[in-house]
Amino acid sequence: MTQPSLPQPQLEPTGITSEQYIAYTPEKLELWNGFYGYGGQDLTGFHLAVLTNMGLRAAVREVPFALLLEAIQDVVSQNPKFGLNNEVGSAMLDRLNRGLEELDAVADYLSESE
Repeated sequence: MTQPSLPQPQLEPTGITSEQYIAYTPEKLELWNGFYGYGGQDLTGFHLAVLTNMGLRAAVREVPFALLLEAIQDVVSQNPKFGLNNEVGSAMLDRLNRGLEELDAVADYLSESE
């Protein structure tokens, strides 16, 4: 039997299929050293199912803006396209860094007004 596709979080809350629920929800969810887990099981599908049900807008509202930017910067800067030693890759990395600097200023402003 093949596993169903991973749940795909959207901006608004969406449902998952019963097949996804069966495949990706641990039978017994336990707390190990402060983390959800069950016997070393990969919980990616479970996490994606929760985000799918919650919707990304609701999930993002619960996280400080500066942390979101840091996570985005880490993931995007690890993209192999930026590792290319060519003019386009270098220009895109510069553009990304300038944009992130601007967004950091917004994050600082938001944190000051709380």
